[in-house]
Amino acid sequence: MSQIDYPFHFDGRGRTAQTDTSGYIRDLIEQVLLTAPGERVMRPSFGSGVLQLVFAAASPEVAATTQFLIQGALQQWLSDVITVDAVDVQAQDSALLITVQYIENRTQARGVAQITAPKGVI
Repeated sequence: MSQIDYPFHFDGRGRTAQTDTSGYIRDLIEQVLLTAPGERVMRPSFGSGVLQLVFAAASPEVAATTQFLIQGALQQWLSDVITVDAVDVQAQDSALLITVQYIENRTQARGVAQITAPKGVI
């Protein structure tokens, strides 16, 4: 099954770019993680708030908070699509490296999404 690729763009033929189901799920995870609550007018609670934690000092407490925040947001918004197995957050110089391991509910296939949340995007 083909879905519209995110972010929206055109393919080499000048048509709307499409992706497979696995790519679509990864795109959904990226949208939840990189959207700040209040950013979407008709859905003000959508998002995770992860980008606000990019500026926090790197510590085990912030990493644990970020992991719980991510897991909660994914369960709230994508629980009908995926089951989250594990979330790993690592702070590097100018970004948070987020790895989400999940199971697709429809096919029971395992997947991994790696998202980079750069500093300075807020």
